[in-house]
Amino acid sequence: MKQRFQTQLIRLSTLAILTFSGNLMADNSMSDVKITSKKLADNTYMFMGAGGNIGVSAGSDGLLIIDDQFAPLAAKISASLNDIQAGNPKYIVNTHYHGDHTGGNAHFGKTGTILAHHNVLKRLSEDSKTPKSALPVITYAENISIHFNQDTLEIIHLGPGHTDGDSVVIWQKANIVHMGDLYFKDRFPYIDLNGGGSVMGYRDNVSAILDKLDNNTQVIPGHGELATRNELLKFKHMLDDSINWMRGEIEMGHDLAKIKQQGVPQEYQDWGWQFISAEKWIDTLYQDLQPKNLP
Repeated sequence: MKQRFQTQLIRLSTLAILTFSGNLMADNSMSDVKITSKKLADNTYMFMGAGGNIGVSAGSDGLLIIDDQFAPLAAKISASLNDIQAGNPKYIVNTHYHGDHTGGNAHFGKTGTILAHHNVLKRLSEDSKTPKSALPVITYAENISIHFNQDTLEIIHLGPGHTDGDSVVIWQKANIVHMGDLYFKDRFPYIDLNGGGSVMGYRDNVSAILDKLDNNTQVIPGHGELATRNELLKFKHMLDDSINWMRGEIEMGHDLAKIKQQGVPQEYQDWGWQFISAEKWIDTLYQDLQPKNLP
């Protein structure tokens, strides 16, 4: 399992670097990607492939998906959905605007309705190359509920965190949560400061969601294997410790070079990965936790 997770992270890092720089991936670069399905409850599944994990609701009301990975994977995702249940998704929920979570929008938006926070529509619309079918049709400021397949999906926006348009989705009856990129399992997260993200907001949003979960909740991370509330709590403790550590370094007058030379605290030295190394995490913390950036 650990090797599989590391392989996914390596693939994600390569693809994400290209996505965030605005380059398009060729279809053949995805030829070896397999979409795997894990059943979490009677009507609920988690898909893994390349990019963000996909949440799936399937049942008498039809299909609903949360995020849709990269554009070249849309056919593979459709095939995996049809292995569960025939038909196209009626609804597509975007947890945020990044291309490894919204790349399939153009495909699935032709036959389904895309929902997202207002800022996801704003940021996707800023790219003139985004086709109309890839844009959210229903947007919201804070929360919205979808009553679908004998459950209620509560879609929650808590303010700037990973970006300025994050959503978390909670299945009330199934007791499942899709965190989007407010959770990278056992890894330092990517906080998109240029996309309205916030280190303190990220930590506070994770904390707020933890208060809504119990020890039986199944947690779908944005990236990584299915998790538990305790594993999400471990992630939140890492955020707390990182923030407190960096604030202490800044208060002592240490500059960025000195902090990088010293490195992150010992207990988190194995949390770095190819896309968000310990050095990149230090950069993010240092940039956003300067006193002038705090309330």
